[in-house]
Amino acid sequence: MSAKGQGTRTRVGKYELGKTIGEGSFAKVKVAKNVETGDVVAIKILDREQVLRHKMVEQVLIIFILIFFYIEFCFVSFCTV
Repeated sequence: MSAKGQGTRTRVGKYELGKTIGEGSFAKVKVAKNVETGDVVAIKILDREQVLRHKMVEQVLIIFILIFFYIEFCFVSFCTV
């Protein structure tokens, strides 16, 4: 994901952030690359101030939990067959 002439990329944990592929009122979605495996994923980055200002913390947590359990369900379902 690195490009010639570009400075250092922002990293979040083991992910190197790339270009923005979507943007809304509360978040941006960026392409990211796992620096350990090379896998490319999409990462949603929430604007903390907007979430807090509009009292959406509970909704964000519910969505996070649903996504987590969906991923766990899919992984267990497909990897143990």
